[in-house]
Amino acid sequence: MKRNVPLLITALGGFVLIVAYFIPATQGWGEVAAIWFDILAAIAFILGGGNLLKIHLKKVSDKVPGWAYSLITLLAFLVTLTVGLGKIGVHPNPQFPAFAFSGEYRELGGPFWWLYEYAFKPLTATMFAMLAFYIASAAFRAFRAKNTEAILLLVTAFIILLGRTFAGVFLTSWLPDAVSGLRIENLTVYIMSVFNTAGNRAIMIGIALGVASTSLKVLLGVDRSYLGSGEE
Repeated sequence: MKRNVPLLITALGGFVLIVAYFIPATQGWGEVAAIWFDILAAIAFILGGGNLLKIHLKKVSDKVPGWAYSLITLLAFLVTLTVGLGKIGVHPNPQFPAFAFSGEYRELGGPFWWLYEYAFKPLTATMFAMLAFYIASAAFRAFRAKNTEAILLLVTAFIILLGRTFAGVFLTSWLPDAVSGLRIENLTVYIMSVFNTAGNRAIMIGIALGVASTSLKVLLGVDRSYLGSGEE
């Protein structure tokens, strides 16, 4: 029962959504399934929060290496959760002035908004800024001209990067209009609109086929990895 019931629910929900998408008369079924999905997602958030508390509290209690980061994570989680759920500092809704919690918790200038704008956003920007250095390092290794494919990648990347700068426009600005397509900025546009678009479409088609095949395996009960194990 522990395995058959989840399999049945998954298959039923998946096929209901597919039928509701292709048959207009059953569109209401899809809306009901979407509502149940939102309910289950809310429960999953609660379980996820409890799991986060359990894991990091154990790390802090056992004083494992790096436990201070777990403590910071717990403090940030609890402060954000308290401010958001308690609607601390939120102005009441004009329609219900007697209830302090009737206002919007994300209102401009509120504590939750402040945490998002001045804590979460800078941390996110810092993370992506650090990723830029890893991307640059990976690009340096990938652009080594070891073979024909690497040379093509290197030349193409050089044209794209140069065509996005004023220096690239200046270097080929002397070419006449009859051969304007050879100007670096125009080559950049051509490469991005033709070769890059073709590659993206091929990748997206492959991803779509992979998603379709994986979804069918899940709906038919062939792939049971989401239950925690592929064994019956």
